[in-house]
Amino acid sequence: MEFIDGIIREVSGVIIRAKEYKKLEVSQLTRREREDAWNVLECLEHLNRYGDFYLPEIERAIKSSQSQPILVYKSGWLGAYLAKSMEPKEKVNKVPTFKDKNPLNSHLEVFVIDVFLEQQHKTLELLESARRVNLNTVKVQTSISRFIRLRLGDTFQFMINHVLRHLKQADNVLVNSQAAVRK
Repeated sequence: MEFIDGIIREVSGVIIRAKEYKKLEVSQLTRREREDAWNVLECLEHLNRYGDFYLPEIERAIKSSQSQPILVYKSGWLGAYLAKSMEPKEKVNKVPTFKDKNPLNSHLEVFVIDVFLEQQHKTLELLESARRVNLNTVKVQTSISRFIRLRLGDTFQFMINHVLRHLKQADNVLVNSQAAVRK
């Protein structure tokens, strides 16, 4: 299915980028632009915290589904809205972070990158499993509320957009902090 193939390509690119972070010094990964801004490790830890919620929910939804796969995926209105709100943009609209998902000033080690990579590989596995179910009818509980459920396809789109958004943020932190060091 073209939709799943596209997300797999995105996640594969994310894995390559995350492996590049592993080559950096801890000082680069923990440098921040401002006191109230996340550093690279905090960006990844934020994503890990969401992955800790969504990956088991997705796996549970896929395993419990008796649906048949479809050829064409059609996004729902709420899922499309949420996924679009997470798209990385030049001028990012600030989205408030739930307190339990905010890693600001957490003591983090480089293993955060390993956890992130494990989650991306798990996402690839789940995408392959999702080929066997209906992305339109399988629903996944959201972290917003147990009463709000998104289509499986929308959940994958939301997740990859969220990951890409925060990788862009992490890349900007690296670029801007390197420029500040050179001054």
